[in-house]
Amino acid sequence: MNFGFSYIGLIFIAMLIIPNIIWTKNQPKDYEKYAANENKVLQIFERIGEALVTCCALIFRDFNIGEISLWSLWLLAACALMILYEIYWIRYFKSEKTMADFYRSLLGIPVAGASLPVAAFLLLGVYGRNIFMIISVIILGIGHIWIHWQHRKEIGDD
Repeated sequence: MNFGFSYIGLIFIAMLIIPNIIWTKNQPKDYEKYAANENKVLQIFERIGEALVTCCALIFRDFNIGEISLWSLWLLAACALMILYEIYWIRYFKSEKTMADFYRSLLGIPVAGASLPVAAFLLLGVYGRNIFMIISVIILGIGHIWIHWQHRKEIGDD
């Protein structure tokens, strides 16, 4: 693991944050009602994971493109998942913006808005051989995916 700025990490963070900023003005109807019921322990995991993943993505240069090899397929897979994440958002923003739209699967991937970026950052951690990123993503995933899975169950979209 090597400290230093990661432009790949910055790109991934931008791909994550920009749609979420747009989402703040396009939340699904009644979202606040569901958010009020979120498990507080899962929220703590989510917030800590978000902070750790963001820091890891930016401060380890291990995620930058280096020598092209078979190992680079991990980065390619991570990028593909982030592109699917952007497609998820485009589909959501073009929808009626209901809770069902927000939690709809994408290509069979459940709670795609939560699952895709977590999986992408996990693969980024594998690509960079960075245990700090991998642990951070696991913490994030425990909170983020389960919170969204609970919301999906609440709306009856199992």
